[in-house]
Amino acid sequence: MAQQAGRRYMRAFVSGFFVAVPVTVTALDRLAYVARVEGASMQPSLNPEGGSDCDVVLLNRWSVRNYEVQRGDVVSVMSPKNPQQKIIKRVIGLEGDFIRTLGYKNRFVRVPDGHFWLEGDHHGHSLDSNSFGPVSVGLLHGRASHIIWPPNRWQRIAASLPPNRGPLDDEEEEG
Repeated sequence: MAQQAGRRYMRAFVSGFFVAVPVTVTALDRLAYVARVEGASMQPSLNPEGGSDCDVVLLNRWSVRNYEVQRGDVVSVMSPKNPQQKIIKRVIGLEGDFIRTLGYKNRFVRVPDGHFWLEGDHHGHSLDSNSFGPVSVGLLHGRASHIIWPPNRWQRIAASLPPNRGPLDDEEEEG
């Protein structure tokens, strides 16, 4: 009797496992997952204290399934320099925008179709589009929607552009 109960329990566990794992993997792949943000490139927005304290963010995969982002969004992309690494940066310009760069080989860049311009909030400490140029939207991995750790920093991450960043106005392009 005890053996039958043990077998039933084991069978239920195994069948539940084989259902739960694919559902969990699909949810993480399609909906959202959490990621630890390391480094100083997004200070003061993320990791404002620096040091060993790292923010943990919720990356919304569902909202970027059609590669639709807006200026000011904080996004996760596969690094154009190292495909094994994901980086988190702010969208400064979208395709067709003219951008005044901060140290890129050209002072002004038109963002090509199918690309966007990404920058870290801490310009002196960020490996971003000013280093490697416009980033293909195909490398987009998710949009950071909330800081979920540490608890004292729980908050929604709103899209916002830093002062004096973003696409150039028509008057600036002409002058």
